[in-house]
Amino acid sequence: MSIRNLIAVISVAILLAAMVPASAQKITKVRPTEIDDVLNNPGIGFTTFQRFNGDKLNKKGWTEGMPIDYQEFDGNLKNEGYPDTSIAYLRIYWRYIEPEMGKYNFELLDKALATAQQRGQTLMLRIAPYGQVREDSKNRKKDVPEWYREMVGKKTEWLTDGTGWTVDAEDPRYAKYFSDMVRAIGNRYDGHPALELVDLSIVGFWGEGRGSAILTPKTRAALVNAYTDTFKKTPLVMLLTDETTNKYGLSQANVGWRVDCIGDMGFWAKTQDGWTHMFDYYPQGIINFGMKDAWKKAPINLEICGTFTSWKQREGYDKDDVKYIFNETLKWHISSFNAKSSPVPEEWKPLVDEWLKKMGYRFVLRRFTHPDVVRPNGKLDFTTWWDNKGVAPCYKNFLLALRLKNDERTEILVTDANIKTWMPGDNLYDDAVFLPLDMPTGEYNIQIGIVDRFSYEPKVKLAIAGREPDGWYQLGKIKVQD
Repeated sequence: MSIRNLIAVISVAILLAAMVPASAQKITKVRPTEIDDVLNNPGIGFTTFQRFNGDKLNKKGWTEGMPIDYQEFDGNLKNEGYPDTSIAYLRIYWRYIEPEMGKYNFELLDKALATAQQRGQTLMLRIAPYGQVREDSKNRKKDVPEWYREMVGKKTEWLTDGTGWTVDAEDPRYAKYFSDMVRAIGNRYDGHPALELVDLSIVGFWGEGRGSAILTPKTRAALVNAYTDTFKKTPLVMLLTDETTNKYGLSQANVGWRVDCIGDMGFWAKTQDGWTHMFDYYPQGIINFGMKDAWKKAPINLEICGTFTSWKQREGYDKDDVKYIFNETLKWHISSFNAKSSPVPEEWKPLVDEWLKKMGYRFVLRRFTHPDVVRPNGKLDFTTWWDNKGVAPCYKNFLLALRLKNDERTEILVTDANIKTWMPGDNLYDDAVFLPLDMPTGEYNIQIGIVDRFSYEPKVKLAIAGREPDGWYQLGKIKVQD
């Protein structure tokens, strides 16, 4: 063979080698080890109520609707007798948000949001229009704002018609001024990184919606639209109140739902002809009010009826009762639970732990594949198989990212995965990311994480082994070479 022919053969061989498809490269398959830990993750699990991580639990009466009485913080985020949480729930009356007409107490909300962030939490917010106040009461701390009471008069409608209205919701001034307040809050805080969700509260004691079914369409629309028109980024939830109001809310936005009496299997049954929330209202209302599939787009937040202590001591619930209640909430796709910052009985903690492992989302990376070698400016193809072992998706706009790291270089490679679509069960996501042109050659650790879209810091704990101190998960090694 002549030299010229030999050179041609070698050239063709080199060219063919360069044209070998990525599918012919050696591929590494990683099957991470699943773990069984309780994971404290953003947007799911228990909430603190009128408190924050590290505060003392509730031992006395409720402070619902009142400004937070901030406790001295010693730096310890643990909650004695209560699970770790990622959410703080603030329920505040309108009068404290708008003490003067058109002048809003943003400082109250700013402080609550900042404190939540400092304690590793986000803030769930309900601004309730009023509490239960009689005309002859001298204690107006639960009433509508003073300026509004002076405007509409002293009469408290609930005394006569039983609707649960402290003021006439059909007085056009109510929809105007309450809606103006909601819009002001939405315009200032929608999309705030520390605002977890907003409870779409419109009427009734404590904002629980009593009487919403008899609102006129005009009033209902004005009150609901105040939320749906201004909260476009922060999720909304609305109480399970009535078919007309709930279906109207869903027609305006992706709205989740919540209820305030999970666990009522007979609290008032003797005086209400056997009627209970768990057997006679929630299962029926979820379907009849059109909320059955709301969880696919927006979160479900549930609140305990009474406390765990009253379940045990007054109602006499045993472990089977508690397990039944928990299983019902999982069937309804719960993401978060307000236990009112009241302690969990020691003997029920194992049940609570198992519940927490299923509440919301729980991501197990079952399989990950990647090439052994990739070049600078080259394409890193990968495949993933995720098992969401929770009962709901993640509703946050987090990013899935890979990280290549060695002593010389750390490079974060962000994907366009939409983790909000990862429903319970199996989810596949296969894609490719490109390495930078100046990526140094060498061996790298290849890691994975679900990260904040701005800081690229890991935010979600996965139910697999291999978590590094900075939150990334080690998957193996990969070489970068020309």
